[in-house]
Amino acid sequence: MPAGYGLTPVSGQQDLVAWEHVQERLQTGRNYWIGSARPDGRPHAMPVWGVWLDGAFYFSTDPMSRKGRNLAANPQVVVHLESGDDVVILEGRAAEVTDRIILEEADQAYFNKYAFHLTGELAAPGLVYQLQPRVVFAWPESSFPTRATRWTFEL
Repeated sequence: MPAGYGLTPVSGQQDLVAWEHVQERLQTGRNYWIGSARPDGRPHAMPVWGVWLDGAFYFSTDPMSRKGRNLAANPQVVVHLESGDDVVILEGRAAEVTDRIILEEADQAYFNKYAFHLTGELAAPGLVYQLQPRVVFAWPESSFPTRATRWTFEL
């Protein structure tokens, strides 16, 4: 986080947000906001359902929807949970999932969570996307900025 937010570099163990807390929030969240960019650069945000599975976020959208067209032009996205009080934000590149085994695992997790299929005959038409985050931010609003935490992943 930039120093302008009152944050200073830390060394050693601090009272930062635990990665396990982030994963639990991603697994139990119901609605997630996807932020993407239109081809002309204008922002677009829309809520989606999704699942956190094996370190990645999965969601679906119709390729002809605004989200779908945005992702086709620029796959860089941000995913934000609904809460501004217990913040979790993912940044990265959304990639279409074509691997049948991964699709089946994501579909089962999605069905367990929403009682609705992500893929197959009973699903809404759409492509399934996987976001393996490049950067994750998390903090409880009640203790911002002292507990603001950032993870950076090599992909």
